[in-house]
Amino acid sequence: MLHWIKKITKTVSDKGGIFTFLRAQLSSQLASITDFLVTIALANVLAYLFHKPEGFYVLRATFIGQVCGGITNCVVNYRWTFKAKDVKKRYVVLRYLPVWGLSLFLNTSGTVFFTDLLTKIPWIMDHSSPLRTNIFILPKIIVSLFVGFVWNYNMHRFFVFKNFNLKRFFRMDKTDDNTK
Repeated sequence: MLHWIKKITKTVSDKGGIFTFLRAQLSSQLASITDFLVTIALANVLAYLFHKPEGFYVLRATFIGQVCGGITNCVVNYRWTFKAKDVKKRYVVLRYLPVWGLSLFLNTSGTVFFTDLLTKIPWIMDHSSPLRTNIFILPKIIVSLFVGFVWNYNMHRFFVFKNFNLKRFFRMDKTDDNTK
């Protein structure tokens, strides 16, 4: 049984194609778990400490959770998912930051927007409702899945963790110019 598990693990870790997609989904889940744990814990702590309206702590907690999840995702994708060891870390960071920045904006604003819509439903915001404090979780899940599939995976695969050798595009081979 242990040999079988090792074989499957090695296959998923080493092969490309659908296995790259599976690794990306596992990495995304790990980042999402980090994000959600930080967001939920922080939102509840802020709500308890400050007794402010829901928007006060949802925005801040979602943002900080996204930062923690984004760092986790970048590290795991670099080392394991896309195996981008031939890409310099500084180039990964330079490409990851704008992609992640838009992801951060889409996730945070989408979560806050849909949470705000849900808070306008009277029975959800009833003071006796257990949904009241953690109402942002459902919009956060839906928005993060959408952004993850549509934006993050594609940009990570085709842009962030790709080794672009731009020097070859700008280098002109003198033999080609002289022969024509």
